[in-house]
Amino acid sequence: MLKDLFEEYQRNLNYFFDHIEANKAEEIFDLFLNCEGTLIFTGVGKSGIIAEKLAMTMISTGTKALSLPPMNALHGDIGIMTDKDVLICISKSGESEELLNLIPYAKKKGAKTVAWVSNPHSKLCLAADLGISLPLNKELCPFDLAPTTSTSIQLIFGDVLSVALMKAKKFSLDEYALNHPAGSIGKKITLTVEDLMLQGEGLPLCNPNDRLRDAIVTLTNKKCGCLLIVDHRQNLRGIFTDGDLRRALQKDPATMLEKTMDELMTPSCLATRKEKKALEALKLMQKDPKRWVTVMPVIESERLVGLIRMHDLIQAGIV
Repeated sequence: MLKDLFEEYQRNLNYFFDHIEANKAEEIFDLFLNCEGTLIFTGVGKSGIIAEKLAMTMISTGTKALSLPPMNALHGDIGIMTDKDVLICISKSGESEELLNLIPYAKKKGAKTVAWVSNPHSKLCLAADLGISLPLNKELCPFDLAPTTSTSIQLIFGDVLSVALMKAKKFSLDEYALNHPAGSIGKKITLTVEDLMLQGEGLPLCNPNDRLRDAIVTLTNKKCGCLLIVDHRQNLRGIFTDGDLRRALQKDPATMLEKTMDELMTPSCLATRKEKKALEALKLMQKDPKRWVTVMPVIESERLVGLIRMHDLIQAGIV
């Protein structure tokens, strides 16, 4: 049964994508982009919940917006509205009395009014300055009553406009980070490599001329899963990992302990910089899906300044 419902839902959504009025959508986008005030979203019932979500998305992605329930607006909160604002009324039927009552007062305030409906001949669509019918095949509900497909297409349409506005305004990742200082999203876009990397005494360092029998003590004690081979200027020369140790033991168990790190190390390895976002470092470590890197040196020019570990990224909530 679930498989059939998924397929039906997909058909309903495809109907929306296949029949959306692109030219009318562009008109609404241009109106939003050139709005000098606030985009005020409103709706009744489930559409009101969609209105609130879209306002929050707009706010967090660089567009001034708010959600205003129609009854609150009619009982005093319309006072926040100005002639620079745009009122967006979201409704499936376009016949909600609360929204129809709100439109004239919004116009008296000088605000532009927009209607998102799924009935092009509705009173709301005709009353607004600009209206668009979001094509609705049918609700997923077997009685074609419970808002399911209709609220999904309202959300899709609003999210597409939100991202289009982000791109048009060249909203940057740094600006997004300022709006999301906490939570998982905040961590992913605010934490840098420097915030999480090992440095100083915590680094598992050795010299190119050190023999493995001596360097293995550092490998064990530092518990980083690798050795970082540096020269006298602290320039990174190479890396030697736990995996390299196992492979060396398998290949030449008799003499490998007497070999120097210069002979055993991998001279070219992935590295990052301390100012990079931790999320960028994670993506670099996972670049090859067949061989994830679990430790990565941090360098400035060629000089080693730290080590970032997958373990640290996971603990910080980046993964």
